[in-house]
Amino acid sequence: MTTVVKCPTCETAVIWQPLSEFRPFCSERCKLIDLGEWASDTRVITQPIQGAVMSDADLDAMEDMLAEQDNEFFKE
Repeated sequence: MTTVVKCPTCETAVIWQPLSEFRPFCSERCKLIDLGEWASDTRVITQPIQGAVMSDADLDAMEDMLAEQDNEFFKE
């Protein structure tokens, strides 16, 4: 099954696949337009993210779990 999304800038249909170089955008032009809108504060996040805050205990548990894996990031 093919996944198709709308380009956030111009709403052109974009097939979600590795060959779609600028996904979710249809082109580099649309990608740069979107970046410019964020840089100029034309686009902003208007509401705080709800329920996404992790407690210190959750963060510590996640760090411990990742440290147990063979992960180069946590090796000294």
